[in-house]
Parts: sequence; structure tokens; C-alpha cells
Amino acid sequence: MEENTNSSRIYGEYRDNLQTILDSVVDRIVSFSDEEYARSGIKLHEHLIARVKSEDSMREKCDRRGLPQTPQSALNELTDSIGIRIICSFIDDVYENVRLLHSFDDIEVVLEKDYIKHAKPNGYRSYHMIIKVKTPFPDVMGRTPGEYYAEIQLRTIAMDSWAALEHQMKYKRHIANSELIVSELKRCADELAACDVSMQTIRNLILQQ
Repeated sequence: MEENTNSSRIYGEYRDNLQTILDSVVDRIVSFSDEEYARSGIKLHEHLIARVKSEDSMREKCDRRGLPQTPQSALNELTDSIGIRIICSFIDDVYENVRLLHSFDDIEVVLEKDYIKHAKPNGYRSYHMIIKVKTPFPDVMGRTPGEYYAEIQLRTIAMDSWAALEHQMKYKRHIANSELIVSELKRCADELAACDVSMQTIRNLILQQ
């Protein structure tokens, strides 16, 4: 459904640029993975999810952060107007994609958090990046060429399955036995992490043959 004029104001004239930037980054990630698969038979990711944050979600986030609903808030104060999640089969593939993103000349890595090596207390594991993409388009700060933020999450299939379940728990109200469920989720997270390490070890042994 096409959004009306009022609902598109938070991104202003920059809305179309966001999709173009997203497509460019995703295309390069996919192209690199395809080239590696053709060369070695290794898929560097199983699938990826990419989106421009909806106008309504961005307005709600501005409200939560106490920010005015303006393009400057959405595109400069906040960093997730563009979001990409890369799902990999193996831990090493996560870090290979991280290395790839660091190699792009038009991308500056602003912030990284490695929740794979340093899991959150509840068991959450993932690799988070905030990047700034240099583009030929003007940006909300009046720069040409402009810079646009994007947030990237990288994780294994096991980590992604766990995160989806934890998300349901987090946003479900009035859950009975919540303490038990949280404890079980933490146990599962640790078991899945051990399985990820074992699977990586097995693949390394196979590749050494």
C-alpha cells in the first residue's frame, strides 16, 4: 500500500535514496558470496533480510527517544533507517562478511559489537555493526556527496533461530513461568553456541582434507 504524503515526511526527500543505498550494499554482499561459492563451493551466507525502516516504525522510535519526527532525527540522530541481517551457516562466515564490509571504500564502520565472542547475559549472540555509507546523493545534513547510516546484524542460523524465539518471549505479555522460560532460553543459547563451534570445527577438518 502506498503511503500518503503525511506519513512520508519523516524521511522527506531522502526516502528514495535509502532504497537505492540498501540495494547497492546488498548487491555487493550477494555478489561476493556468489563469487566465493563459484571459487570454493562455500556459501558465505544462507540468506539475508534487508529493509528500509517503515515510516510508522521510525516515527514511533523517534517518540521513544524523545526526538522530533523529522528527517534529521530519522537519518542523523538514529542509525537504523537501513537495516540488513546476514544469516550464515558457520561462525567463520560471519567474520568473513565482517571483513568484506570493512573492505568497501565507500563504507566507514562507525561501531561494532561482537556478541558472539562476548554474549549478552541472557545468551544472545550476534555481530552488530553500524556503518556509514558514502553516496553521490545529498544527505540530510546538506552534504554532497552525502553519508547515510545503516545497521547490520550478522549471525548463524542457530543464533537467528534462538533470537526469533527470544523476541517472541520479550514482546509477549503475561507469560506464565517466565523465569523458567528465561532460564531455559539461556541454556539453549549456550548449547547452540557449543554446537556452532563443533560444526565449525568439523567443517575446518573437512576443508583440510
